[in-house]
Amino acid sequence: MFQKPDNRNEQVRLLDVVDKPLLLVVLSLLCLGLVMVGSASTSIAEKMVNDPFYFFWRQLGYMIIGLIAAGAIIRVPMEIWEKSGMPLILLSILLLMLVFVPGLGREVNGSQRWIMLGPLSLQVSEFVKLFSVIYLAGYLVRHHGEVRSRVVGFLRPLILLTLLGLLLLLEPDYGAVVVLFLTAFGMMWLGGVRFTQFILLLMSLTSALALLALTSPYRLQRLTTFLNPWADPYDSGFQLTQALIAFGRGEWFGVGLGSSIQKLFYLPEAHTDFLFAVMAEELGLFAVILVVVAYLFVIYKALSIGRRAEKREQPFAGYVAYGLGIWIGVQAFINIGVNMGVLPTKGLTLPLMSYGGSSLLVMCIAVALLLRIDYETRKYDRRNQMPQGRRS
Repeated sequence: MFQKPDNRNEQVRLLDVVDKPLLLVVLSLLCLGLVMVGSASTSIAEKMVNDPFYFFWRQLGYMIIGLIAAGAIIRVPMEIWEKSGMPLILLSILLLMLVFVPGLGREVNGSQRWIMLGPLSLQVSEFVKLFSVIYLAGYLVRHHGEVRSRVVGFLRPLILLTLLGLLLLLEPDYGAVVVLFLTAFGMMWLGGVRFTQFILLLMSLTSALALLALTSPYRLQRLTTFLNPWADPYDSGFQLTQALIAFGRGEWFGVGLGSSIQKLFYLPEAHTDFLFAVMAEELGLFAVILVVVAYLFVIYKALSIGRRAEKREQPFAGYVAYGLGIWIGVQAFINIGVNMGVLPTKGLTLPLMSYGGSSLLVMCIAVALLLRIDYETRKYDRRNQMPQGRRS
């Protein structure tokens, strides 16, 4: 049995073989996000608490906690995570129910998405997305044959995911539902679901999401507004028009760090949902391209790590890496698309960059899992390259 690597020699080897390019890019996104959160939040922080760096210091604290958590997670073998799939998905259901408990759940801007833990607030949906990836990866390993050959094989896990989706919609958190199901479908596709079944399932999900949007006035308004935000630039189209103005002002190299006009109460949620637009205004198109390339690199690394793990007889680790890569890619794509006005407005953070303790913590854990999977595949290679007499 693969034991937890708690001896110092193995910890040193882990640090020696960690994927340094991936780690460097992730740390760069974290640091750039910290700088942009500080810049984008100065006005609102000064108005709220009379401290322009209030959100900067909080984000720095979240980042330190996230890195400490990542340092602990990277030492946990994937075998332990594989055994934890079902308990984690049940924990997800419990957490989503606790959100609605009076005195425990917290409502912000009409959404009941947070659990209060003393002075800290926990956004449950971020952990639900991570736990769902781990659960689904384990399911694809245990029921690999069923998933490939029988309809019930890929419908069974969707029952649990649908329950999670319904609880998320009650908050409401429509964006988290979209990310959750797109990630699940991507993992199932890579897990071998037949093309016809996959298309039918995708059509069913699309129809369900469209029905939800059409039966909810505020969601329907968001869907129609993004097509032409200039039709009502002072009301329903206000967020998108201000974001587009930010992109236009930034041009190639931006107006300068800290010099954004749109963050001065023109662009709502400038340090969270619309951080990318503020960055485009202050640092310009050049920085936008670099950030997009950085996300593409992280996604490529996640998928390549997953592919290597799958080839080395570590299917669970492979599916987890696939799921994390798809999740980060989908959420980054939606956030950037919303900021650029090509997608309807969603309350989704930009991974590793936007303000938010839960999002930052979970993303650091996700990266730590990727680095752990990469370490275990490298360890597998070294073990199989050793002479037979020296193998332990």
